[in-house]
Amino acid sequence: MANWFKQGLPSAGLFAGPTAWLISTQANYALSAWICGHRAQIIPLIAAPLILISLAGGLLSWRALNHPPAIERVAPTPDSLHHLASVDSRDAGRPHRLVGLISVSMALLFALAIAVHGTAGLVFDGCER
Repeated sequence: MANWFKQGLPSAGLFAGPTAWLISTQANYALSAWICGHRAQIIPLIAAPLILISLAGGLLSWRALNHPPAIERVAPTPDSLHHLASVDSRDAGRPHRLVGLISVSMALLFALAIAVHGTAGLVFDGCER
């Protein structure tokens, strides 16, 4: 697990962002009646750690962009020389980087959506109809 923090995890933002947004949305709907009754603005307090969770997933994905996956070295045979040359080329690890870039983008997008929910919790009191 410590290796994930050092080398990153390309799909972390792909899962952390939407999960944090799901929790934020469900909490907003579940607590709306309680917020109206008590006039407490707790939606921003819920949104803040969920934004951090989404951004942490994006950070793990970002770190994975700089550390492509290790490729096993095998003894070359005449049939595999072309394959080894393409694996060792500068373009190796592109699916890894693609997943990482998509994950970073999704984590940022969902952090923004959670921030908009949190900001709306500052403006609206929960009793609007």
